[in-house]
Amino acid sequence: MTPEALQLLVSREMPYGKYKGRLLADLPGHYLGWFAREGFPKGELGSLLALMYELDHNALRDLLAPLRGQRVSTKRLP
Repeated sequence: MTPEALQLLVSREMPYGKYKGRLLADLPGHYLGWFAREGFPKGELGSLLALMYELDHNALRDLLAPLRGQRVSTKRLP
C-alpha cells in the first residue's frame, strides 16, 4: 500500500460494469467481495480493487477520508 495507490482510490472511477463511473473508494463491499471470489482483473485496476477490498474488509475505509478532504468519522463512547 502506497500513498499514491490510496490517492488513486479516491480519484479513479470504475471503468465498466454495474458501477461504471463510481469512484473506486465508493464501490460497495459486496461488489468488492464478488471480485475477491471471482478474481480481480489484471493490471493496475485489479491491484486497486484488491487494495480497496482489503480496506473495506478490515473496516479501514476511514483511512481515505483525509485524501478526500473530509474529516474522519469518530464515535464517542458513553
